[in-house]
Amino acid sequence: MPDPGSGSDRTPDPGSGSDRAPGPGPGPGPGSDRGSDRAPRPGPDAVPVLTDPAREGDADTAAPQPPGRRFWAVRRIPAAVLAAVLLGASGLLLYDVAAVRAEHSAMAWRRSLADGLATRPLDDTWVLVGAGVAVALGLWLLLLALTPGLRDILPMRREHPDLRAGLDREAAALALRDRAMEVSGVQSVRVKVGRAKAAVRAVSHFRALDEVRSDLESVLTTGIDELGLARPPALTVRVARPPRKG
Repeated sequence: MPDPGSGSDRTPDPGSGSDRAPGPGPGPGPGSDRGSDRAPRPGPDAVPVLTDPAREGDADTAAPQPPGRRFWAVRRIPAAVLAAVLLGASGLLLYDVAAVRAEHSAMAWRRSLADGLATRPLDDTWVLVGAGVAVALGLWLLLLALTPGLRDILPMRREHPDLRAGLDREAAALALRDRAMEVSGVQSVRVKVGRAKAAVRAVSHFRALDEVRSDLESVLTTGIDELGLARPPALTVRVARPPRKG
């Protein structure tokens, strides 16, 4: 029989360190980061992404600028003249109709106009003249209503959507003339700036004409670009010698 005091059948002591199951170590285990709020660290091959707040703000605020359109004329004088004529004619006609309704005689001009319209044929000279004047007046009013006017003001590029600017054609011509006079060999310059074309006529008293023309085209092309016009005019340059005296 086995000896009950032998160590082979002895129950192991739970407090002994030899038979104790190994517990978790002091370091973090495989599941220690689970459920934590900490973001995973990038690996050694990860490339960080850098963003520039200033560029992001510029990209958000940048928007396509509207094209520079021509300025529309107010045309106060034609509108005031037309309003005055219509007001006077309608007031006079209303007064005459009210007078007839009050059992008074109609005005002489109204009786003669009614008789003329009733008796004159359509091919009468005065009827044709009156119809032509009415048609011309109507076409003139339609032209004023459909065209912007203000041909002397050139629209400039819009750097801000709430701001519009224009440049007078004479001022643009004067600025280009000053730039052209700085070219060596130029004696006098005449500049005419239109909505689609800038014509330059220069007189050169020395240097070759081709060299002067080339320098003028270079300088004036830069000058037109610096004017900041929405639609830069096309440049044409002509250079000639001064006329001989006697």
